[in-house]
Amino acid sequence: MTFLRSALFFLWFAATSAMMAIICLPLLALPRGAAWVGRHWSLLSLWGLRVLAGTGFEVRGTRPPNGVLVAVKHMSMWDTMAIYALLDDPAIVFKKSLKRIPFYGWYLSRARMIAIDRDRKAGALREMAAAARAEIASDRSIAIFPEGTRKKPGAPADYKSGVAGLYGQLDVACYPVALNSGLYWTGSMGFVKRKGTIVIEFLPPIPAGLPRRAFMARLQAEIEEATAKLVEEGQRQLSEGAIAMAT
Repeated sequence: MTFLRSALFFLWFAATSAMMAIICLPLLALPRGAAWVGRHWSLLSLWGLRVLAGTGFEVRGTRPPNGVLVAVKHMSMWDTMAIYALLDDPAIVFKKSLKRIPFYGWYLSRARMIAIDRDRKAGALREMAAAARAEIASDRSIAIFPEGTRKKPGAPADYKSGVAGLYGQLDVACYPVALNSGLYWTGSMGFVKRKGTIVIEFLPPIPAGLPRRAFMARLQAEIEEATAKLVEEGQRQLSEGAIAMAT
């Protein structure tokens, strides 16, 4: 059943993504048309995930206001969709290479997401900070995955310095975000979708102005501690579900 549900969602995801990418092309001419497309694509994907794969989600904590930095644990593609759907038009930091993907890259660019070229190191941080300041001035929040790539549940933390650079440059509060999506959106290339409830938790903000090392230590500790609890909770839920199916 898990494979069948996963396959049904894959077909839904592929069909709706292709349909919206093509039909909504005229919206790229509008100033914020791409942002509308991105939000509704995310909502459609999350709806299909719940209805077809049986994978819902629960939001805990208080969602951040506009004009802040949001640092999100990254386990799967679900995280990007959820943040875009749950926040009010955030500017998400993403790998510059994604801009080369037809349609997807076009929408990212027109939605004024923030591309980063990791190979440029210091230069990349300056460009990222400049773009982020402009979006903060427009009352948008900046969402970043501080480890830079997806991590499996329980994998050692590997937080990059970019999030600290943004925190120092922007001088705004940072909202840590924990989740356990990697337990449910899993398998080769993320094909397998396990039935259950993903939890995403918005943690209390870290105020602006902390020294760089103190900020990084606090950010990592708070996200990892909360994530570990959510992973344990999710594993228990999946185990109980497997036992219920076997009896």
